[in-house]
Order: sequence, then structure tokens, then C-alpha cells
Amino acid sequence: MSQRTTKILIALTLAVCALGLGAQMLPNPYGPPIGVENAKKAAAAALAEAAKNHWNMAVAVVDPNGTLVYYEKMDNTQIGSANVSIEKARTAAQFKRATKAFQEALAKGGDNLRILGLPGVTPVELWLARRRSSREVIS
Repeated sequence: MSQRTTKILIALTLAVCALGLGAQMLPNPYGPPIGVENAKKAAAAALAEAAKNHWNMAVAVVDPNGTLVYYEKMDNTQIGSANVSIEKARTAAQFKRATKAFQEALAKGGDNLRILGLPGVTPVELWLARRRSSREVIS
């Protein structure tokens, strides 16, 4: 290998390494972690809205990695909501999108059904119900 070729390869290697370092130094695209006090405030706002609308809810707040920071369940909330709220929060954090995006993709069918095979995905839209009647809940 010629000396010129060696220099070019070294320069390319250094350029690739520099690009990798630059990518690591970018701001965290998920945002800063949330502390317990701010998580409690966020949950309190959601629970106040739920109480105002007579919804029984479970609220989970996770950090950008999907680690549970705070959880609270209102009295008389269905048992299944406990795990679903945590898994929905983790899905949104780890895949960096609302779970509604997965739900809408699944509704289209076809190749989108492979979403069901993704580990750690809870493809359910955030449940903000609007009651049309005492028997019907839509989200």
C-alpha cells in the first residue's frame, strides 16, 4: 500500500470517528429526565382532569428510558389499567412517539400488523374518553 493511500485511509478513519463523537455529543433527543416532584405535579394535573370528568384512571410517569418515576391509581380504577398505564408510558418513551401512532398504523392493517410482534409495544391510544351516553365510551 502506498504512503498516499495510507494517509487517505487514516484521514477517512479519523473523519468517521469524529462524526461518531459529534453524534454522541448531540443534545438528548428524549429530553432531560423528570424528577419525582415534577412527575407528581404532572400526575396530579392528569388526575385532577380525570376527577373533574368522573373518569377512574391510573397514571404512570416514566423517564426518557421508560423507567417508572411515579405511579398513582384512583380508587375504583379497573385493575387492568394499572399495568396498561405503565406499559403505555414506556412505549411512548422508548419508541419516541405516542401510542396512538401504533394504534393508527394497526388500524390500517396489512404490513402494519407486524407491530404486534414488537416487544415492549402497547399500541393503545391515550384514553381520554368523551361520554356520549351513560353506556358508551369513545376514545
